[in-house]
Amino acid sequence: MALTLTISTLTAQQTQGKVNYNRTVKLQMSFAGMPGGLEQQLPSSRIDKYELVFGNNQSLWKQGEQEPEEEQSFGSEGMQIRMVVAGSNDVLYCNFDKSRRVEKREMFDKTFIVDDTLTKLKWKMTSESKIILNHNCMKAEAVRISKRMTMNMDNGKMERKEIDDTAKIIAWFAMDIPVSAGPSEFQGQLPGLILELDVRNGDQVYLATSITETTDLAVIKEPTGKKKYTQEEFKIERDKMLEEMNRNNGGGNRRVIRMN
Repeated sequence: MALTLTISTLTAQQTQGKVNYNRTVKLQMSFAGMPGGLEQQLPSSRIDKYELVFGNNQSLWKQGEQEPEEEQSFGSEGMQIRMVVAGSNDVLYCNFDKSRRVEKREMFDKTFIVDDTLTKLKWKMTSESKIILNHNCMKAEAVRISKRMTMNMDNGKMERKEIDDTAKIIAWFAMDIPVSAGPSEFQGQLPGLILELDVRNGDQVYLATSITETTDLAVIKEPTGKKKYTQEEFKIERDKMLEEMNRNNGGGNRRVIRMN
């Protein structure tokens, strides 16, 4: 009597950890009536650091520790432009089992808790792959149709306009980390952790710079506050505050550009 044993070796898959990302954003700014040479002083891009903690089918996304210089000023005696990075204390919590996201947003010293659901894009898997941080990653593509805000300054007045926006999204996700997490609002999207993400052909790029296999899961907490807002309610409050800021800044030569 012969007995044949088949032994399968299973590779343990990572389901928790912490990822550090660099986000590179192209800055496209144009101001009518700007003094000669001032527009050329503005940077063409900016890099910010973020971190993602994931585990128990949940995630927490927030800004990481930045370089000492977080505020930049440009200009001359005639006009000064000061760039301030807003939202450094913002937090995004996601629960993949419940398809739910809760975000803490800070604007002008006021805190908003925005309660929403996860919205998935329609992704197309490709046959392309590459190695990121020693993880084999597969490429996926999607198209996001949404709204985005444009800002123009003309004769000292800042004008904001919401326009339709169609953006191509390219994501590289780790096939050996079966967690549906990723950078910023791109949570709950793919069957693996997103380690690189490109929005609109390089306009905004997230790239993982380090990843750990364990982390303190206790930090993954839903942000709380006295009142919860829907996305639409938050947009209404945000627009009111930006209009007030525009009125308060009118009439002077010093302009503040807030970047979210």
